[in-house]
Amino acid sequence: MIPPGETIGILGGGQLGRMLAMAAAQLGYRCHIYAPEPDSIAAEVAAEFTCAAWDDAAALARFAADCAVVTYEFENVPVAPLADLDAALLPHPRALETAQDRLSEKRFCEALGGRPAGYATVDSAEDLAAAIEAIGAPGILKTRRDGYDGKGQWRIASPADAAALTLPDRPLIYETMVGFDAEFSVLLCRGADGDIRFWDTPQNVHKGGILALSSVPAGARVAEQVEETHALARRIAEGLGYVGVLAVEFFATENGPVFNEMAPRVHNSGHWTIEGAVTSQFENHIRAICGLPLGDTSLAAKRVEMRNIIGDAAENWPQILSDPANHLHLYGKHAARPGRKMGHVTRLTLV
Repeated sequence: MIPPGETIGILGGGQLGRMLAMAAAQLGYRCHIYAPEPDSIAAEVAAEFTCAAWDDAAALARFAADCAVVTYEFENVPVAPLADLDAALLPHPRALETAQDRLSEKRFCEALGGRPAGYATVDSAEDLAAAIEAIGAPGILKTRRDGYDGKGQWRIASPADAAALTLPDRPLIYETMVGFDAEFSVLLCRGADGDIRFWDTPQNVHKGGILALSSVPAGARVAEQVEETHALARRIAEGLGYVGVLAVEFFATENGPVFNEMAPRVHNSGHWTIEGAVTSQFENHIRAICGLPLGDTSLAAKRVEMRNIIGDAAENWPQILSDPANHLHLYGKHAARPGRKMGHVTRLTLV
């Protein structure tokens, strides 16, 4: 158990690191941010900041020596440089290795009884044509690594669309489109002692590949699939020896849940838990990696909605605050760009 007053290291300097650092401070911990970007919004609320490249072994070693435990705020942290960290790294890097490659992630899920959409690996135009012939179109071609928020993805409606593409020189995966009634995510936290707590399951709406809305409780189609997806998410967490918050995304279909992807970290669809649950995902992640007992994940309201604030919509903050039921979170980013997450707003219905 790591007592308050110790330093928690966070790899990555974005909004998830910022909210983790704020939750850690509430529990009495210091945070040390490590990120390659000098304009880290997480560093603004942390005690220490190391700005250095991921492959800077000396800087990583100095950072780790200052920390009682290290965690990460996004899944694209390179795994290889982390092997020599002296401080404990939680969740274990095997979770990063699994989630960073969409092919490895799907195979891991299948081995545990999950059901992803039809997929095929693609390394050439010929592979893509063969994949479409084998599993059909429409579908989505994705980079196996590094894509998020709709980046590194190409929608393919027909073989003609595929033939017109110039493929990037990197490993790809083709997935068939899933006809679904709703999207949802399972959010859990697993403690160092193996204790697992689930939050209520949010139903999600995406626009342009970016999460727009998460709401709880979810609709009937999602609700009927929660038990099955909780069981799979539990197997994933236990199979990885996971410690911390884990998110697993699904499509709810008339034939049952279809696995989409997992995120080995706190997750955008869990931001509602800051006001909407007794204990937020950020606080429970800190509790887990420090070996503390996990907090209550029950709903704190009858209904909760979380909307992302994208791009110049952040300029509407006076209007958002004019409604006293809204809880506004702005991330401190200085430049609003199309598709950039600038903040979120949470609304609670108490009765």
